Amino acid sequence: MLVSYNWVKEFFPNLTLNANDLAEAITRTGIEIEGVDYLDAELKNLVVGEVKTCEKHPSADKLNKTTVLVDNEETVQIICGAPNVAAGQKVIVARVGARLPGGMKIKRAKLRGEVSEGMICSLQELGFSSSVVPKAYQDGIFVLPDDVVVGSNAVELLGLNDAILDLAITPNRADALSMTGVAHEVGAITHTKPELPQQPDVSETGGIEGRISVKIQDAETTPYYAVRMVEDIEIKDSPLWLQVLLMKSGIRPHSNVVDVTNYINLLYGQPLHAFDYEKIGSKEIVVRLATKDEEIITLDGQKRTLNDGHTVITNGKEPIAIAGIMGGESSEVSETTNTVLLEGAIFSSDYIGRASRELGIRTEASIRYDKGSDAFKVEQALAHGAALIALLSNGKMISGSVEEDNRDAYKNVVTTTLSRVNRLLGTTISHEEVQVIFDRLAFDVTISGDDIEVKVPSRRWDISIEADILEEIARIYGYDNIPVTLPETATAGGLTTSQMLKRELHDTLQGAGLNQALTYSLTSEKEATRLALSKESVVSLKMPMSEERSKLRTSILPGLLHAASYNVARKNTDVALYEIGNVFYGTEGDALPLEEEHLAVLMTGNRILKDWQKETKAVDFFVIKGILEVLNERLGLLKPFRFEQMTREDMHPGRTARVYLGDLEIGFIGQIHPALQKEYDLKETYVFELNLREIIQAEKVHVAYQPIPRYPEMTRDVAILVSRDTAQSAILDVIRENGGKLLHDVQLFDIFEGEGILDNQKSMAYTLTYLDPERTLVEEEVTAINQKVLNALSEKLGAVIR
Repeated sequence: MLVSYNWVKEFFPNLTLNANDLAEAITRTGIEIEGVDYLDAELKNLVVGEVKTCEKHPSADKLNKTTVLVDNEETVQIICGAPNVAAGQKVIVARVGARLPGGMKIKRAKLRGEVSEGMICSLQELGFSSSVVPKAYQDGIFVLPDDVVVGSNAVELLGLNDAILDLAITPNRADALSMTGVAHEVGAITHTKPELPQQPDVSETGGIEGRISVKIQDAETTPYYAVRMVEDIEIKDSPLWLQVLLMKSGIRPHSNVVDVTNYINLLYGQPLHAFDYEKIGSKEIVVRLATKDEEIITLDGQKRTLNDGHTVITNGKEPIAIAGIMGGESSEVSETTNTVLLEGAIFSSDYIGRASRELGIRTEASIRYDKGSDAFKVEQALAHGAALIALLSNGKMISGSVEEDNRDAYKNVVTTTLSRVNRLLGTTISHEEVQVIFDRLAFDVTISGDDIEVKVPSRRWDISIEADILEEIARIYGYDNIPVTLPETATAGGLTTSQMLKRELHDTLQGAGLNQALTYSLTSEKEATRLALSKESVVSLKMPMSEERSKLRTSILPGLLHAASYNVARKNTDVALYEIGNVFYGTEGDALPLEEEHLAVLMTGNRILKDWQKETKAVDFFVIKGILEVLNERLGLLKPFRFEQMTREDMHPGRTARVYLGDLEIGFIGQIHPALQKEYDLKETYVFELNLREIIQAEKVHVAYQPIPRYPEMTRDVAILVSRDTAQSAILDVIRENGGKLLHDVQLFDIFEGEGILDNQKSMAYTLTYLDPERTLVEEEVTAINQKVLNALSEKLGAVIR
């Protein structure tokens, strides 16, 4: 919420804190201030001027030559390009030497041969956003009221000698979405009672009885609904003070009636809505749930299709407003409006919040109804709004109101004890200090011995349990004043096994040149099951932001494919990404989805770039397989990863394999199918995705340190001819099974296919290393073991020894 420091000072005429100090104090008591914007920080030498003459520039069709009175004695010539400039207007003039936002300095200049001594300013040029500038002045200069004094300080006139505090309101402090709420907060901080604004003293006339009736059909959605009436009004621009106040609060001024409803919303946090009484079409207001597919055209000109969970305001037959969100076009206040029916209501935050999201409409009113409002302030806000409309529109305020009240009597009493306060906060606060704290908060409190009973006012509907009271005491006492203590007993901290393994994962993958990615858990229906490890049901969101984010993912890889595609489209063609995250599977009934933690890796492009020493090398299957094998070693898994060729949807039919940990299938590895690569505009792309939970829970190697062997090792080179279909893993299994305890290592050093080798065969050459750490090996025993290995290769794999 944007809060004007000058408006705060109206509640506290003797406030001594400047804007920065006030922001710091508010932040320290629990409401974060995201920034303080001094509106006049870059403004200098701006005055009120009066346009005396205005004629077309002799050499430019889109420019005007004006003479402007800038004080009682001086008139200057200004060339102005605004289409709405005219003689007789009071305007904002930046004189020669003036400064505007962005460091712009106004100098004497010649424009198409004509001297210009200054600049007639639009509101945007003074720093206001286009979204808050009145529509009549969006494309031109701002015209001031006729009663302003020529030569006066325009910065002060427009209230720009101000600072705007940007409050980040948390869900539990929706009371601070109103200026009265902010005033109570500042009053608690400064221990000063705020001077709250009073309803204008406007005489009432006639009576509202018989002119309108109110009926609520569903008390659950609408605890309270009331209307008041103002007639014989004149629709016109609001006074300058109100327009400026709204613009500084981020709201565009419209007309005196609409601006009053927005002002009351800011002041009390209580939305009001004004209907043109003559356009309602009946003498009754009926609040009910909409029927399925019922339609209404809202104030923004959009046709909205409603459902039976939306609350509407009707004339007894058809909707004239969506309750708490936006009014209908049919009953809109316009320049011809003579009588206004002003609505003040309490709507259920659950219904309004859901309807606002479903309809895609977010307004100042829906924000406050969604977060909650003071259910017992609405009558005051409604009366204040009606009186102010009568005052600013020269209208007549009709006596009385028509209402239907379904609210329970207000009672909110929370109890605690002083000993519990001090025990939980670690303080030694006295009875007197507790009394002062609640006096500052303007809460009624009764302290009897150790017992504390607090009567919470309706403006703080967020307080309902003892913990809330403890928080209020702590923040007003001052978090900085709570003593720092160490616990009497402490335990040594440390990482869990899962945390240590994940850190090792991150270190290993980053060491291999991969970058960590974080992708959306929400995906589209098309990609929800793509590349999933298991075909489970998909979890759908009941109220998705869009169809592209309507399902929970069952695989991490589609998100990495999007990330890779995004990078490649921006000329970053060598992409290596990994992600550790959850996937989600649907469950029966209302049970929560099943979450499973996965690890996914994606690589595309080159793994080695060309330089004077190296040739470019592209990523291939064996690179990503090698990363997986390094992970197995670094994580200390007792069982190695095994790979078994497979085919699966969206993966290359000849370059994809299942990944096993021992006998347990935990994922897959391979190249993305060329058709899918084309869909994402990628070249050859290799991936794997594993069930990380199974890896973390798998049995690990017990680390045992051994001395460096004192005795020499012996090696034997073995070359064999095998079928092209024989897997490397099968050969290694046979060698290790028959090599016995003395076989220390096996390394493949050559693969040959071609001349001298049959088409269906390949030559594989290995170095076998034999070692006994306790003694020196003799030639005969190594030869015998090696021969056993060769015989086994021949018998089990049909290998021919070369």
